[in-house]
Amino acid sequence: MKQLQLFSAFFRVGILGYGGGPASIPLVHKEVVEKYKWMDDDDFADILALGNALPGPIATKMAGYIGWRVGGFLGMINAVFAVVIPTVFLMILLLTVLNAYKDQPWVQGMASAVVPVVGVMLGVLTWDFIKKSKGPLGWSVTIGLLIGSLVIIEFLSIHPAIVIGALLAYALLGKPKSEVKAS
Repeated sequence: MKQLQLFSAFFRVGILGYGGGPASIPLVHKEVVEKYKWMDDDDFADILALGNALPGPIATKMAGYIGWRVGGFLGMINAVFAVVIPTVFLMILLLTVLNAYKDQPWVQGMASAVVPVVGVMLGVLTWDFIKKSKGPLGWSVTIGLLIGSLVIIEFLSIHPAIVIGALLAYALLGKPKSEVKAS
């Protein structure tokens, strides 16, 4: 039963994750944390952070790890296959159709309409992570890390993986949790 649930969860992510990896992250969260409750928000945030630090498509990496965690080796293969196969078929079908009608206004409108929807989905997920980090870190540290990360990534053009690695190193080697909660 768990293998069927894994397949259906990641198949939905693969079929509905239009717009690439970032668009599929909220979908994975909905399936894995909210619907099937295979992990909590903290585990999901850890997997997302590590997945973003590694090369390759995020949806495939998350599917592989979550599939492994939930259903072992077969679960990993099952989840990766489920998330990839819709993309392969849809890519072939949609690119053929879109290429044939690329100058039509409805095709251009459809492509433009997806961008704000993906932006809202990512914004909601980001706000959830900000609210959850406020608990253990406090608002001042959370806002400081948020602003610092924004400046480092956007204005200094440092790759996000370096920022994530530095924050992970700080968390492992930095202040004990009791000191973080006190600030």
